[in-house]
Amino acid sequence: MHYFEYKKGELYCERVPVSRIAQQVGTPFYLYSYRTLVRHFKVFNEAFEGIPHLVCYSMKANSNLALIRLFVNLGGGVDVVSGGELYRALKAGADPQKIVFSGVGKKEDEIEYALKASILMFNVESSMELRTINEVAGRMNRKAPISIRVNPDIDARTHPYITTGMKQNKFGIDILRAPMAYRLASELPNLKVMGIDCHLGSQLVDVEPFVEALKKLKSLVDDLRREGMEIRYLDLGGGLGITYNDEEPPHPYEYASNILEEIRSFNCTLILEPGRVIVGNAGILVSRVLYTKENEEKRFIIVDAAMNDLVRPSYYGSFHQILPVREEAREEIVADVVGPICESADFLAKGRKMPRPNPGELITVMSAGAYGFSMATNYNSRPRVAEVLVRDDEIHVIRKREEYEDLVRGEEIPEFLRDNSKFQSSNVK
Repeated sequence: MHYFEYKKGELYCERVPVSRIAQQVGTPFYLYSYRTLVRHFKVFNEAFEGIPHLVCYSMKANSNLALIRLFVNLGGGVDVVSGGELYRALKAGADPQKIVFSGVGKKEDEIEYALKASILMFNVESSMELRTINEVAGRMNRKAPISIRVNPDIDARTHPYITTGMKQNKFGIDILRAPMAYRLASELPNLKVMGIDCHLGSQLVDVEPFVEALKKLKSLVDDLRREGMEIRYLDLGGGLGITYNDEEPPHPYEYASNILEEIRSFNCTLILEPGRVIVGNAGILVSRVLYTKENEEKRFIIVDAAMNDLVRPSYYGSFHQILPVREEAREEIVADVVGPICESADFLAKGRKMPRPNPGELITVMSAGAYGFSMATNYNSRPRVAEVLVRDDEIHVIRKREEYEDLVRGEEIPEFLRDNSKFQSSNVK
């Protein structure tokens, strides 16, 4: 069942007309469907029933506290990649023993914070990081639980910016060098080897790279166990894609069935880090048309959402379906949908065939729940937009729209600049 659907020509989120929410909170805003989020998490989790596993939501996809709490309430853990994300996860009520800390550049204060919180484990990405975690844990008289992120050199066949499992990527330790890293970890006194980690990339629409990676990892795990190392967890990361346009990603059950046979022989607790596949199609960006404009070569639809709100089209050339909130028969045109930012890269769609919109009407950018608000900025001093969660007929504002005052919070003009006469005299040669 779809929870974003037209009813009598009006787009609804669950049982609420999108236009009613726009009246209440203004535009632009992100809108999430509670029932879609729950369904996606449960389907993914249930696909792995029958084996020990933990679903750690990859919160970089969308780090709103309400969404994290929703997944925590469903029994999920959290995958974090910074001290700030760890803070958010704990603030949302996540069980520290269901938190894994990934990322290539963990700072000492972040490592200390995670050790104090007693997280499940660190996914370590270099030998130098192993030594740093060992030193921090030693100062704290702790044993740091770690797994090592192994780079299997597999082409995940996704956008080059979001592939992570090849030799030329910055992530992980090459699979041929991984045994040396594990031996180092076992020798360092303040580390405890817990598992092995592998993440291939994002927006994967083929199961085969996962299967190929598991076959490579199995041989490594067998070798490590023969050397006496305990491998209790296999973290397979996330990366399963969604449909934006014409992609045909595998259903979670198909994904699970293809890798379960490989996984059973590991005799490990499986950790999964889904992000996009849970939240991507559970959220939309709602915007209002400001103006229309055309010249000899182009038509432009100018809306009040911009690349600072949703950067994926500008950054990755990503496709997002754009729909009118009011469905009605009208002329179809080909146009660029652009925002108010002073950059030619500020677009939500280029050369898009669409019903001709009218100034003042609402449009929706679909499949915007992942890497939408979490990548938003204040570029051009634009306040970040509101986030709204709908549950049945209830409207919940889960992040208020920023005000102009929020844009300068934390900034300070030095005293010598406040007194113009002193500033001028100090610059006299």
